[in-house]
Amino acid sequence: MKTITAIVIILFLSWNCPAQGLKTDFWLTFEQLEDSLRVNPKPVFLYFHTDWCTYCRKMEAEVFIKPAVVQHLSKRFYAVKFDAEYAGDVVFDGRVFSNRQLKTSRNPMHDLALLFNGQKNNPFAPPLMVLLDQDFVLIKRVNQYQDSQKLVDFLESIQ
Repeated sequence: MKTITAIVIILFLSWNCPAQGLKTDFWLTFEQLEDSLRVNPKPVFLYFHTDWCTYCRKMEAEVFIKPAVVQHLSKRFYAVKFDAEYAGDVVFDGRVFSNRQLKTSRNPMHDLALLFNGQKNNPFAPPLMVLLDQDFVLIKRVNQYQDSQKLVDFLESIQ
């Protein structure tokens, strides 16, 4: 009986824990983004990462879970998280984007990552974050680790 009472108390306390009320499932795919923009235009945050990027993993573990970051991304933006080495095709805005480097590069970058990298002579360097207005016009791009305060400042650069 004591065990059941203890379990009920723990469940009740964890249910009321404010951190669990934090919604962190705001990430969309490019396909979902296209549908969302059609229904309700708003600014877009694109986050390109790779499996081997240490700073990407650090941002995912420490930055994208911070309440201020979560609130900005879930309320003010459509946020897309995309693996820059994704091997499949993505249909967006009536075009098919692929990873044409799969058979020719050790670290093959998807066409979408290269498109938003925006630097023809510089190689892609994750993490890459791109901020676009509701008309999908580039506002700002950064390809380096951002702590939570720098990321909030970055997100606040759009009105």
